[in-house]
Amino acid sequence: MSTATVRIPEEKRDTLKVIASLEKTDIQSILVGLIDEYIERHKETLELLSNPEWAEEIRRGKEEIRKGVKGISLDELANRSKAHR
Repeated sequence: MSTATVRIPEEKRDTLKVIASLEKTDIQSILVGLIDEYIERHKETLELLSNPEWAEEIRRGKEEIRKGVKGISLDELANRSKAHR
């Protein structure tokens, strides 16, 4: 496991210490758990953005929104993506 330094306000650090003590754990375990949850919540986004076809669809969609074009449903988006293959 590697080391990372994270600067947090003293008040939050103190609160984490109290919570860790009450839960009979350490701050590192709390932070690792929170990081794991954060990564899990964003896995789908990472998967979408790592797919070049979906990334291009997202880029086009953002451009359409900028231009004021009416959006499409997720089903229509999936069908459009299949048609480009």
